[in-house]
Amino acid sequence: MASNTSVGQKCPSPMKATSNGFFQGDNPLDYALPLAILQICLVVVLTRGLAVLLRPIRQPRVVAEIIGGILLGPSVLGRSKSYLEAIFPPKSLTVLDTLANLGLIFFLFLAGLEIDPKALRQTGKTALAIALAGIGLPFALGIGSSFLLRATISKGVNASAFLIFMGVALSITAFPVLARILAELKLLTTDVGRMAMSAAAVNDVAAWILLALAVALSGSNTSPVVSLWVFLSGCVFVICLALIVPPIFKWMARRCHEGEPVEEIYICATLAVVLAAGFVTDAIGIHAMFGAFVVGVLFPKEGPFAHALVEKVEDLVSGLFLPLYFVSSGLKTNIATIQGLQSWGLLALVIFTACFGKIIGTVVVSLCCKVPLRGALALGFLMNTKGLVELIVLNIGKDRKVLNDQTFAIMVLMALFTTFITTPVVMAVYKPARRKMDYKYRTIERKNSDAQLRILACFHSARNIPSMINLFEASRGVAKREGLSVYALHLMELSERSSAILMVHKARKNGLPFWSKGWRSDSDHVVVAFEAFQQLSQVTVRSMTSISSMADMHEDICSTAESKRAAIIILPFHKHQRVDGSFETTRTDFRWVNRRVLEHAPCSVGILVDRGLGGTTHVSASNVSYLITVLFFGGPDDCEALAYGARMAEHPGISLNIIRFVVEPESIGEISTINMQENAGIETKSSAEEFLSRFRNLQKDDSVRYEEKAVRNVTEIIAAICGADRSNLFLVGRMPEGELALALRRRSECPELGAVGSLLIAPDFSVTASVLVIQQYNGYTCPNLDPYMKEESPDKDSESS
Repeated sequence: MASNTSVGQKCPSPMKATSNGFFQGDNPLDYALPLAILQICLVVVLTRGLAVLLRPIRQPRVVAEIIGGILLGPSVLGRSKSYLEAIFPPKSLTVLDTLANLGLIFFLFLAGLEIDPKALRQTGKTALAIALAGIGLPFALGIGSSFLLRATISKGVNASAFLIFMGVALSITAFPVLARILAELKLLTTDVGRMAMSAAAVNDVAAWILLALAVALSGSNTSPVVSLWVFLSGCVFVICLALIVPPIFKWMARRCHEGEPVEEIYICATLAVVLAAGFVTDAIGIHAMFGAFVVGVLFPKEGPFAHALVEKVEDLVSGLFLPLYFVSSGLKTNIATIQGLQSWGLLALVIFTACFGKIIGTVVVSLCCKVPLRGALALGFLMNTKGLVELIVLNIGKDRKVLNDQTFAIMVLMALFTTFITTPVVMAVYKPARRKMDYKYRTIERKNSDAQLRILACFHSARNIPSMINLFEASRGVAKREGLSVYALHLMELSERSSAILMVHKARKNGLPFWSKGWRSDSDHVVVAFEAFQQLSQVTVRSMTSISSMADMHEDICSTAESKRAAIIILPFHKHQRVDGSFETTRTDFRWVNRRVLEHAPCSVGILVDRGLGGTTHVSASNVSYLITVLFFGGPDDCEALAYGARMAEHPGISLNIIRFVVEPESIGEISTINMQENAGIETKSSAEEFLSRFRNLQKDDSVRYEEKAVRNVTEIIAAICGADRSNLFLVGRMPEGELALALRRRSECPELGAVGSLLIAPDFSVTASVLVIQQYNGYTCPNLDPYMKEESPDKDSESS
């Protein structure tokens, strides 16, 4: 039979690398390079598009990549033979698989970097017990189900290798995917998250060892002696690598200093070691990725060397090469092979066995370790995460002829299902209780003016730093006070990049935002700037970093403000000033973060429109010379702005100008026509009068100047504000009250800045000072943004004012 099947067949001729071009009669799809470029572009566009579609249900990108691979394979698009012959012809698959495995090698190196051997040695008894239960029961059930599969759809395969492959496939937990799910759900620093990460790390290492054994047993030579030699050689390789490689990498890491670029020779040497380790393990008879993974685990995690290496490798690998691995898997997956009641019954059995073994084993052991029921259920589903690591196991089994087409398709669907259900189920069964903290000073306005002022200042990039530091300097007050305490929170978006996950792993036990002190990155100069200001001004400044998705960033800001007992949160405006003075949108997403913080903040909130307060550098205390103007119309927000201005006025280099706007009694213009019943806040006049009375008495102090402006219409208000154009900073309330404020409210373009703030940043307005718009905490959710939020969407946000 073998000779008959080969008669008349001709091996496809190897593809040339590049074509001579369409005009010279060459079809680019007949050549390796242009065809590979088309394949990569198609894969990236499809997988990223699916990732966007799945983002609302908070699925990790690996789910989109698995689905994308299946769609591009024979299960869906591959049903068209002309499509397969044109885009994925058999002669191109060698190039595709080579690129995919090259990407896999470097991805496994990055995955190894995420595992810290020191943390594994410190794994607690509970996490270790959960890990063993999460491996033992599913492994046993996998072996049990393998007998049924071999009796039905997997006849004739290598029995010992098939048993171990099935056990590993059902018992493995995808550590990198689990880390991203935990970070996305804000569970990484909870008790459940820490136990899941520790158990998954142990599970991951054990699974790789078992997989190495399975690979050793699945060789073409059936002699057990050969398999034993392969396994022992792999053990010797790991021992030699553990003795030789770490000292070399540590020597390189010591020669890489903070704030200096890492020398190219060290990067090239590391990548060469990764490839060499892959070559050795492949030569031994184990997959090349094992060598890369071991190098990643042994690589030193601290210092700038690891961070620089990850940044240089991850985008190219994760963005371009790794998705090819999912396509390579998808081209081997044909769901059409699952036909008949028996096949679908086996699929249901495999899914049930995989979920039952992982979830029940983990839940039972967790309950025995006194983990609450909801936490135990969450742990069970988290440990059931499969993803890319599962596909690696299945692809090796398919390449080694251990898994046939039908078994492979069943196992791929099982991996997709178990990963897909993880996020929604965990969100449903486990919601960590967030303890509501009660603290006294949630506003700047307070009876005890000597109490410490705590500020949470958020920033997106180094562009925000100089003005923030100059604002801190202005907020210091006087020596008799308890002082100023500042928490500088660097807002970073959580991505699929390994570096983001590495940074999240450094999180402190008290929540996602963590001190930057133990982590060095490209933001070191930011930390240095705050440390220098702290030493010069004797103001307590603590640098922190928050890594979260844009949809959840406001939760980090609000929870951090509450845990640090902040009196005010200062946010940067979502637009930055160009050289010509106009505003350009930094990112529309930041606008929506600011709005959500205004709605849910546990304290007062200020939005800083930065127009270069004090220039582009930190102004020392002796050189501070600012004129700060408070525009007062009435209401709690204006009182909060005035209280902040009063504190700033205590600085010897700051003058405070208070302008209170009142309506002329005989006014007959725009203001007098307003229906006074629409404004429910006018009754606060008496409290505003009481608050302003002490500032009238301070006029004898040269640093404070109070004046009242009687105006008849909005035009006179604008003229009065333009008369204060020498100011360096305007302090205004977000929602001023009174009939004058109602007249201005018609001109509000940015709801988060309010009417006065929008007026001050208007392109046709002559004032060019920085603006701090303040909303006072009032103990309930801010109601003022809801109508604007419904009317507008991020897509409609203008790019410039």
